[in-house]
Amino acid sequence: MTNPLYDTLFKQHQGKTTVFLELADGTVFTHRDFLELAAKYAHVFTQLGVKPGERVAVQIEKSPQALAIYAACVQAGIVFLPLNTAYTADEVSYFVENSGARVVLCDGKRSEALAPIAKASGALLETMHSDGSGSFAVRAEAMASAFSTVERSEDDLAAFLYTSGTTGRSKGAMLSQGNLLSNCKALVTEWAFTSDDVLLHALPIFHTHGLFVATNIALLADSKIIFMPKFDVDVIIAQMPRATTMMGVPTFYTRLLDDKRFTKELAQHMRLFISGSAPLLAETHVQFEKRTGHRILERYGMTETNMNTSNPYTGERRAGTVGFPLPGVEVKITDSKTGATLPQGEIGEIEVRGPNVFKGYWQMPEKTAEELREDGFFITGDLGQIDEDGYLHIVGRNKDLIISGGYNIYPKEIELLLDEVDGVLESAVVGVPHPDFGETVVGILVAEADAQLDLDAIQKNIVTSLARFKHPQKLIVVPELPRNTMGKVQKKALREQYKGLFTPV
Repeated sequence: MTNPLYDTLFKQHQGKTTVFLELADGTVFTHRDFLELAAKYAHVFTQLGVKPGERVAVQIEKSPQALAIYAACVQAGIVFLPLNTAYTADEVSYFVENSGARVVLCDGKRSEALAPIAKASGALLETMHSDGSGSFAVRAEAMASAFSTVERSEDDLAAFLYTSGTTGRSKGAMLSQGNLLSNCKALVTEWAFTSDDVLLHALPIFHTHGLFVATNIALLADSKIIFMPKFDVDVIIAQMPRATTMMGVPTFYTRLLDDKRFTKELAQHMRLFISGSAPLLAETHVQFEKRTGHRILERYGMTETNMNTSNPYTGERRAGTVGFPLPGVEVKITDSKTGATLPQGEIGEIEVRGPNVFKGYWQMPEKTAEELREDGFFITGDLGQIDEDGYLHIVGRNKDLIISGGYNIYPKEIELLLDEVDGVLESAVVGVPHPDFGETVVGILVAEADAQLDLDAIQKNIVTSLARFKHPQKLIVVPELPRNTMGKVQKKALREQYKGLFTPV
């Protein structure tokens, strides 16, 4: 193969008039339409002087054209750098400078703010609006609809994905063609995707979930995609009878459950519902199965590795777990201080090794050495345990571990207890500074609609269920928990907000 990723995912569809993307308004993009557009875009990048291995930073709204930019980068051997559309100009400035991007492609309404940033970094600025128009599209009009694919190997970089930067500056995870290809091949098999599948796609495409999981799987399996700019419960409900599969974050499923139109009859044509990017509450599992007869399949992945584990397609999908390692992926639980492998059932740091694991952090050799061992195991920063049946349980992030009076406290244990209380919709447990214990436990609760929470009664219940050192020193009710765009609770924001509860700030 001259370009493994392009040849495997895209080349097989050249000239085909079968539908690849269908929009909610009925507009369709055939495989041929899509690949011809991508070829035109690849010509534009080449004309702009972008060479293989160089980076293109992209902050544009989700659209078929935006997806074609990804295909164009793969075909031209360019490293694709998608950026969250919520990032501010200041945040984008860091990514552009750090990556050394040659081109910044942005929505027209951001061009004024990003123009000086691009200029300062020596990058060219081009625009693409949500409808696919803009200066980049104008350049593409004059280009040929065929492009000579640039030769690449599986070891060559295909993308940069920047981490969320919860501990210091964001790190650019370098993902190779082989990383992306191995992962989608494993997932197509594990989740039994075929050309008969129709995927509901309401995820963003600046994130690994919507881009390198959902899209790559559909391309490899020759599945059709119902492509939506964002999650809209009305559109999902309207389109579901025509679909067979859906990938989402927990919020998607809780919103569907809140809608009376979401019934067993509506979901009867569906083959598979997949959830990831944030933990799914056990209660959501139960409610979803009761409503639809379907058991959501939960899996575990991250920016640096794509997917690592999955609950089985055939077999027990166990709520509160993320299943077993994917084929070719190894998972072990280690002591955070020594790196020694822990006995089965003990809680420790999750480490993974496999062809899906990234090549390191861009221009951060020290960080790479800290988190990527010489033997290839990546230290994920997640805490977990493997139960007697081999299922992996995620119990929290290492940085979320609370050390109070010398005792290790895992927030997940307390959250599970709080979530079971009548009237509690969800909870988040964080550690905040304390003058006597170093840190102490604070529980943040969100009440169900119209529920009044008795905090004293909840505290009394905890007393009988948890060791004293794990008891929350304070319970606080809030309207909602802070989340990022993929639905993950932002505990760093909660720690910052409540850091002065027991000590002066």
